[in-house]
Amino acid sequence: MSERRVAIVYDYMTQMGGGERVIRELHSVFPDAPIYTVVYDAKALPADFRAMDIRTSFLDRFPLAHRKFELYIPLYGFAMEQFDLRAYDIVLSVSTMVAKSIITGPRTCHVSLCFTPMRWAWDLYQSYLDELRGRFWVRAGFRIFTHYYRVWDVASAERVNYFLAGSAVASRRIRKHYGRPSDVLHPPVDTDLFTPGNVPPEDFYLVVSRLVLAKRIDLVIDAFAKLDARLVVIGTGERAADLRRRATPNVTFLGFQDDDVVRDHYRRCRALIFPGEEDFGLTPVEAQACGRPVIAYAAGGALETILDGETGVLFHEQSVDSLTDAVRRSEALPFDAARIRGWSLRFGRERFRQGIRDYVHRRHEEYMRDYFGEPPPRGAERTA
Repeated sequence: MSERRVAIVYDYMTQMGGGERVIRELHSVFPDAPIYTVVYDAKALPADFRAMDIRTSFLDRFPLAHRKFELYIPLYGFAMEQFDLRAYDIVLSVSTMVAKSIITGPRTCHVSLCFTPMRWAWDLYQSYLDELRGRFWVRAGFRIFTHYYRVWDVASAERVNYFLAGSAVASRRIRKHYGRPSDVLHPPVDTDLFTPGNVPPEDFYLVVSRLVLAKRIDLVIDAFAKLDARLVVIGTGERAADLRRRATPNVTFLGFQDDDVVRDHYRRCRALIFPGEEDFGLTPVEAQACGRPVIAYAAGGALETILDGETGVLFHEQSVDSLTDAVRRSEALPFDAARIRGWSLRFGRERFRQGIRDYVHRRHEEYMRDYFGEPPPRGAERTA
């Protein structure tokens, strides 16, 4: 019997984030599978990625492809379509943008782990237009570009044999925008790394996030201008300068920090604050794995990862008043660190690894049976 040949496909790799953590876990499940991506900046990712077989598109050699990767986004779909994956039995794409558009042969089963359809083109489209007010030509160009990208996005979704969503809310978006069903497998959280400490919580609240429009960190900054409490912000992004300007003296910005520093702050904070609407949201689960509660906007993945009143507090309007009320409410609740930690374990890495392994193999068998009336080859995964 020949062996299954697996390839992993990811949008682009220019910074360490939640998607890259998923790629790391997939590499542990399919260690011989090459990883195809549009651009890859080895300097921006941890050293263990350099041991992976990462294969890039022609765009990776273009000027500023790593530092200003957004310049080439209009070409990302075209670049992804140029990869030749005929040699593989299974292609596992990991996508919020273009990876699902990969073109596969008739004997290749394509499973797409889709965190969400492109939010800037769909759910957050009007918010991005609001951000571009006063920049007429940029706004007009964004409107035209996004219109055609949506058409391409829906068309390319038909290339996927099976969708696997990262949360229930992502599954609903896939159904709404692509008209396709999907199963749900939550992303992995390293509950072995993120563990409770032996120190009592200190008198500060915490944000761990990229500082970009969609994360709504501005809401937290404005709320803490009204609260008699300290706030620590970990993260970088395009809105960092603006957020620093509007912050009051009780807010401290630490910029980017490694996992050890983030874990230390999780362990010592009164609570993590999570004000945006995410498809899943890794940081709330990481904080809970450290035994700390989360104050989160009641939407998206937070509804699946936080128990209101038990492992955190949910607020129902993205407003300063709603958030400040939630902070004050959290101060009166007797949170149990062991209970919070126990809840987080259902999102651990081993659960994800076993789930993705079983799902991919099951779907491959189903694909071969339904399309060709034959069982698939069995054996350990390897690349061609």
